[in-house]
Amino acid sequence: MRILAIESSCDETAIALLKTDGRSLFLEKNQVYSQINIHRKFGGVVPEVAARKHLETIIPLLDSSLGRSKLDKIDFLAVTSGPGLITSLLLGITVAQTLAYTSQLPLYPINHLEGHIYSNWLSNKELVKNEKKYWPALILVVSGGHTELILMKGHGDYQRLGQTLDDAAGESFDKIAKFLSLGYPGGSIISQWAKKGNSAAYNFPRPMIDSHDYNFSFSGLKTAVLYALEKKKNINQQDIADIAASFQQAVVEVLIFKTFQAIQQHKVKAIMLAGGVAANQLLKEKFQQKSDSLNLLFFYPRQRFSGDNAAMIAAAAYYHHQQNRKPLQGIKILSLQPQVNWQLIENRI
Repeated sequence: MRILAIESSCDETAIALLKTDGRSLFLEKNQVYSQINIHRKFGGVVPEVAARKHLETIIPLLDSSLGRSKLDKIDFLAVTSGPGLITSLLLGITVAQTLAYTSQLPLYPINHLEGHIYSNWLSNKELVKNEKKYWPALILVVSGGHTELILMKGHGDYQRLGQTLDDAAGESFDKIAKFLSLGYPGGSIISQWAKKGNSAAYNFPRPMIDSHDYNFSFSGLKTAVLYALEKKKNINQQDIADIAASFQQAVVEVLIFKTFQAIQQHKVKAIMLAGGVAANQLLKEKFQQKSDSLNLLFFYPRQRFSGDNAAMIAAAAYYHHQQNRKPLQGIKILSLQPQVNWQLIENRI
């Protein structure tokens, strides 16, 4: 079985070809065109610019991914249908609709966050072989636009335990980097500066750590960093490193605390990270240490699958197919619309 997947929910144009024999996942192609250098000068993603770049790159990327085989040996297609930027989503969906309808191939609309969850299956063969051993699993989805705690009881069986009430964790990294005039994207830049800093230099708040629920909030932390900067008349490089380290430490502590607080009330067998912030080294290290202390298995995606990619969309589509979820076929393919605010808990296989 071969699956062609398209991802274009934000500022990455991605195409993947995934092959499976029912026991293993084989990634034949995984191409990603990143627009980071384009949006860096704006300090963030500009939707109109992102959409135009998707338009320029998606067909050449598709041609290079398919090669001579074209669609002859493809069993079905998958496309990210939300959440995301509407203009970016539209580009990917339109291309997927055209390919699926003209080639009479089934099409699976995939939730972008669900794709991030399945990046763990691409990264860990043990999950593919013995996944039922790890249900239920607690998943922290943490990215530029989302911070959610998800209880996953099986394929397509999701329960959201908590979410951010304002800024997402990744978004807060971007904003702090902007405050410090470090550039974009903030996640990797803050992490690099934090390595040179003292994480105890600033006692930033740990928002909602005593809220007795699993929700998050990062706007207060962002404001505290801004106040700290305003008090400093002259900021040197060590100050920047200390602020970056102290901020990162506060975010990681909140994410760890909330996740393991949820574990106390839900008997889970595994913990997973998903989303772009899953690439953060400190976050992975702290999760690993805490998981080991509780004798829990901890899974996280490899670096290449942490950010937006189409391979994770193909993997999610494969499990939709395995669970007999009906794809769009025939004229119904043309009815697919972007779901900008598509909630993962609305996903039902």
